Order: sequence, then structure tokens, then C-alpha cells
Amino acid sequence: MSKPKEPDPVKLLVSVIAADRGLMAETIGRLARHFGEPDYVSEVLPFDYTDYYAAEMGGALLRRFVSFERLIRPDELPAVKLCTNGLEEEFREGGARRVNIDPGYVARQHFILATGKGFSHRPYLGRGIYADLTLEYRKETYRPFEWTYPDYRAERTIGMLNGLRRRYRMQLKQAKG
Repeated sequence: MSKPKEPDPVKLLVSVIAADRGLMAETIGRLARHFGEPDYVSEVLPFDYTDYYAAEMGGALLRRFVSFERLIRPDELPAVKLCTNGLEEEFREGGARRVNIDPGYVARQHFILATGKGFSHRPYLGRGIYADLTLEYRKETYRPFEWTYPDYRAERTIGMLNGLRRRYRMQLKQAKG
């Protein structure tokens, strides 16, 4: 029989996609007010893996990844996603989204994104939010699944996540003494 055990806290990571650099900076500032001090902000990257958002948000989209010093409990992810959905709504203009904010978390064994869409690899978490099992950690790196989005399969993204995982493990070690 397995005994229930609380999981380790996890490292919150948020993707911010927008066409306007100023809006990205404002969004990151708002995220910091909600989730605490960022400990990593990526360089501005072109978001050219898909044109999924182009009709609503325009072309030449940019992306930044932001992680936060404060670790969260995994079961906080639905509240985080609802918060980021609220921020997206606040920044809407003329009915169109101007920013896409996708939260997830880095854990020892996997990388999870939050989504409002269920599927076979997306267990329900509550409050209308599902966990998208995006990457697994195996053989010293994150590895994609057949359903992993192309931007999360990219070497640059996996390298960044591996670095954040190292930082996260140091945080866990320090917290445990």
C-alpha cells in the first residue's frame, strides 16, 4: 500500500507572447506582483513556431520566459492559470487578445503546462484547468512526447528548462537544509 505524501514544491515558469515589447514588460511586472520576484527572465525571442495566434494578436510575435524565486505547490497551478487568464482579459483591446500568458512548472521528473483543454495526456486539476504533461525528465534532460508543442521541443527551450531545473534543485536542497 502506498502512503499519501505531500509533493515537493515546484518552480513556476510563465511564457509571455506579444507583439509589443512594452506590453511584455508590463505583463512581467504584473506577474511579479502576483507571484513574487522573478529569478530568471529570458531574452526576447521570436515566436515563429506557429501562426496560431497571428489572426488575433498580429504577426511578428515575441516571447519571453519568466520564472520566479518563490516555489509553489503543484496544486496551485489552477489558481495561477486563472490569474494569468484574468491578466490576458485586462490587456484585451477591441475584443482581441494582445498577450498570451501560459503558466507551467518545472519539477524534477517533468515539465507541466496549464491548459483549459482536456485530452488523454491532460488530467483534470480542478476549476476548469488541466495539466498538460509537456516534457519528461529522463537520461539527464527533458524529453518531448509525440504531443509536445514544437516550441517546447526546441533545443533552446529544453536547454533553458534544464538550467531552470538545476536552479530548482538547488532551491530544494537549500530549503531542506
